Amino acid sequence: MTNEPPGSELSAPSERAVPQMRLLPWSTPDDRPCFLITDGEGGPVSDLADSIEEIQLGIGEELLRHARAMHADPKVPDRECRYLSRRLAEALDDALRVARN
Repeated sequence: MTNEPPGSELSAPSERAVPQMRLLPWSTPDDRPCFLITDGEGGPVSDLADSIEEIQLGIGEELLRHARAMHADPKVPDRECRYLSRRLAEALDDALRVARN
């Protein structure tokens, strides 16, 4: 037993989580980045960001499968390739945004 008051072990400086800034997978209406200050313990906004990142990666994987199928078919019209190229660029942008931070 120690002479410390109950609960003091929870507030010890060495055990406190260091706040971190997490880049969120969405932007403000004027396209500025959004950040969450977190202690790494999770929470509703962090969970939502995790879910959105998983969705974004899933979309990227689906687009990649579609691109590979289109490249194998020489009869695919150019406009479809351009459309897919734009969607792939968006998916890559989402993935790189998360990966860099």
